[in-house]
Amino acid sequence: MSFNMQQMMKQAKIMQKRALEIQEELKKMEFEASAGGGAVKVKVNGDQEVLEVRLNTEMIGAEDMEMVEDMVLVAVNDALKKSKDEAKNKMSALTGGMSLPGLF
Repeated sequence: MSFNMQQMMKQAKIMQKRALEIQEELKKMEFEASAGGGAVKVKVNGDQEVLEVRLNTEMIGAEDMEMVEDMVLVAVNDALKKSKDEAKNKMSALTGGMSLPGLF
């Protein structure tokens, strides 16, 4: 069995191209999370950018602002985790489960 550097480089370029395609797919995906029984809803994309924060004013009073801030934090972190998990799953499928530094 001989080592074929050209074949390995070809495979690496294919993987790199697919990794870029996955990153573009992720940018278009949206992930939503809520906290406080729906009092706070947050939407992020696969690029880990916060797209939307919604507060249900019927469920929130002015005296509850500190609690609302905590719920926003929880919802944002949960939505970002969902986005990161999806990115990890897609990249893992590409790499056959191998962890490649620098991809994700």
